[in-house]
Amino acid sequence: MPPKAHMKFGDGATAAPSSTDKSTTAGKQNPFSNTYGFKTSSRSSQSNGGKKRARDCSPKISGKGEAQEGLKPESSIAKKQRINGPDSGFSLQKPARVLPNGVMGKTIKGTNHSKAILPNQKAIHRAAEDLKKARAELPIARSKMDIRQKLRRNDVLLLNGETGSGKSTQTPQFLYTEPWCKKQLIKIQNKDGRAEEVAVGGVIAITQPRRVAAITLAQRVAREMGCTLDRSTKQGEVGYAVRFDTVVPRGMKIKFLTEGMLLQEMLNDPYLRQYSAVIVDEIHERSMDVDLISGFLRLLIHGDKRGRGGVPLKVIIMSATLDLGGLKTFFAKPETKPDYEPGKNHDVFRKEAIKSSKKSKEDILSDGKAPARFGKLKGPLANETKSLPPKVELPEESSSEDDEGVAKNGVAYIHVKGRQYTVKTYYDEKPTPDYLDNMLKTVFQLHVAEPLPGDFLCFLTGQDEIETLKIQIEEWALKLNPKLPKIKVMPLYGSLSPDAQQAAFDKVKERYTRKIVLATNIAETSVTVSGVHVVIDCGKSKVKQYRPRLGMESLLNRPISLVSAIQRQGRAGREISGKCVKLYTKEAEEKMEHDEKPEIMRSDVIEAVLKMKARGVDDVLNFPLMDRPDIVAMEKALLQLHVMDAIDDNGILTDAGKKMASYPLPAAYGRVIVEAAKNDCLVEAIDVIACITSDSEIFLQPKSEEDRLEVEEHRKLINHPKGDILTYLTTLRKYVQEEQQNRLDWCKQHMISSRAMKMAVMIRRQLHQTCKSQKILKELPPSDPQPFKEPLPTQEDTLLKTFVKAFVSKTALMGGDGLYVTTLGRNPVYIHPSSVLYGRKLEAVLFLEHVFTMKSYGKKVSAVQANWIEGALLGNRDCEKEPGES
Repeated sequence: MPPKAHMKFGDGATAAPSSTDKSTTAGKQNPFSNTYGFKTSSRSSQSNGGKKRARDCSPKISGKGEAQEGLKPESSIAKKQRINGPDSGFSLQKPARVLPNGVMGKTIKGTNHSKAILPNQKAIHRAAEDLKKARAELPIARSKMDIRQKLRRNDVLLLNGETGSGKSTQTPQFLYTEPWCKKQLIKIQNKDGRAEEVAVGGVIAITQPRRVAAITLAQRVAREMGCTLDRSTKQGEVGYAVRFDTVVPRGMKIKFLTEGMLLQEMLNDPYLRQYSAVIVDEIHERSMDVDLISGFLRLLIHGDKRGRGGVPLKVIIMSATLDLGGLKTFFAKPETKPDYEPGKNHDVFRKEAIKSSKKSKEDILSDGKAPARFGKLKGPLANETKSLPPKVELPEESSSEDDEGVAKNGVAYIHVKGRQYTVKTYYDEKPTPDYLDNMLKTVFQLHVAEPLPGDFLCFLTGQDEIETLKIQIEEWALKLNPKLPKIKVMPLYGSLSPDAQQAAFDKVKERYTRKIVLATNIAETSVTVSGVHVVIDCGKSKVKQYRPRLGMESLLNRPISLVSAIQRQGRAGREISGKCVKLYTKEAEEKMEHDEKPEIMRSDVIEAVLKMKARGVDDVLNFPLMDRPDIVAMEKALLQLHVMDAIDDNGILTDAGKKMASYPLPAAYGRVIVEAAKNDCLVEAIDVIACITSDSEIFLQPKSEEDRLEVEEHRKLINHPKGDILTYLTTLRKYVQEEQQNRLDWCKQHMISSRAMKMAVMIRRQLHQTCKSQKILKELPPSDPQPFKEPLPTQEDTLLKTFVKAFVSKTALMGGDGLYVTTLGRNPVYIHPSSVLYGRKLEAVLFLEHVFTMKSYGKKVSAVQANWIEGALLGNRDCEKEPGES
């Protein structure tokens, strides 16, 4: 590996063996010593502020018992004042029986769950007690009283907490015992005009942008509250819900869920009666679902509360990088902002945030003090930040609260100051074109220099880069001096199975081993990757850009935003003072956009439009979104839904559209299920959809020409001459015909992802249950394993016609020049090399994905007939007749 000329760590940097291995490594023994000039020696554990550290570097707290969560015991006099006085303080009080609209309500008494504590429960409770000390040290613990007080007097709270402050785990725990967070029986008027008693409230929902964050945070909060959380959990205070995986125990008070799952719940419960509060975490990521959630919450806050029996819904918006101006205005009472029109937050208010960030950006990114345990780094990389003035805050509105603490615009605000640990920042001296090679060299520079314990978190753009770098690191690790720490490389990206993702978050179990996590931006927010003290940031991410006129998505590597840079850097300071090495220059960072363009402004909005329609929004163009998509994108989405028969000529949702919205699937796949139920091919369609919507690609791509030839030989009996849809069907059915113990070997032989197949089987089972409950599937298919049965040619055609009905906008015909041209738009498209039809010349093709990399590609391609496309477009059944038929 050639030397890295413009980066250098040195000056006697050390690598510390574990406490049981005091052997030293001489500079001549180190294979990297001539390249980087490292000398290694034994190094004892460092102290931090006089507190002894355990092996995992968590501070060992001394001293006698502290009051629970930092609260002093309440005296009897204070108790009387609390109960009888006008201000209840911060302790619990009986909830008011008279609701804001004058409706009388009563609190439902909870079940007393106290019972004999079993031995394993004792261990759980002991672990929770141990975590209390660490929780009390989190910066947000100092704001506990303020958060409670603000939400007693206001319905909306913006919580700006710096990365690592503990807001995601602690905020729901502060609130679930509040008086307003009790389940109540309320009398409301139903659709028939009759009085009906319903339960409102009792649970706090907290949304996360990614499933791994929702599950990991739920498990952490469960441990802190002394309860278990797994699929066998029947009773507990914490639960979670992600796509195709839900754990909702009895007595649940806190529920972590993905943004998409909360939107799905709004179908059956548009007033969110189950919840007393909704916490929207990491709102700065501005996913499409979070924008929709914000719009619906705004309507619930300021609209008619009769659907909730007059009980207000508390809304907490959280992020480490809030756009205060835009969010305050969006959620403010409409009468306080009469000139405000939703739809332009990103353009109108980002200037204010940028102006403030320029004043405080360097202070956000570093505190200017290098942690003592790392020693001093020299060389071009070590652009150390000077001491800076205090962080500049956005100016508060004058007299924004009255004497009672009620915000005049209805939106309270709290900034949780301080990070638990400091992070030192280092930049590249000059730009490098190959950041992957730069990452590899930096990993080994730091590995031989940094003492243990101390794991690395490396940010890359996607799965391909992660797998490539993983192989390279493992190859070079074999050449290291055996006295240096061992290396364990852990990938972390969205398409990994939940178990594989969780493995990256767990502490490394092997002795004298450093964990190196290679992650996409899935590790950017909320969750703590245990043991990480060093972050290496490539400064890039893959950004999806939709072109509505072409109906095509581009997925390109682009520089990250300043907000993402802050979030990535913050991963290094979650458990101990750390450092962040940025593989880009300081000048490049200064040119970064303040934040990413919201997803809803750069994506196909067909899913958003369908979700709005399904939740009763007829005029989607005037729905209160923080940022409104381009009008062309909205019109394109409405046209696609009309072609799929999801909406009628008047834009009203059809029965088919309602069913489509009820599935936790993209709109087009929901349409496939609806059409397949009519065409008697539902079981086959579910098998295909289960494979396609699995978290990762089913078919692994060969790395060499030899692998390719071997794979082609093994996949001869799987690949279908009519294309990828029927290939997916064959693959799943051949997989499930195998006995459980043989399936892994079968996947290895055919170079198929066993993780993806397990997920596909789980999705298949869930869709079977959903269709059975909707009575479109008469009975569940027999359990596996089942012998493989080849479908008849007529059945194959019926299945392909079903997909054409849903994906008619993604079809192409063979042109006179031998190139495929899309049916709508007449744009050229090529079959992607990953398709089994690559290189084939056919009358017409259907592709399920349309992407642009080097050129316009159709992926997941199948052979169809031109008259099927014509029939789907015109809705004329005569067009589906075979040529020559009368």
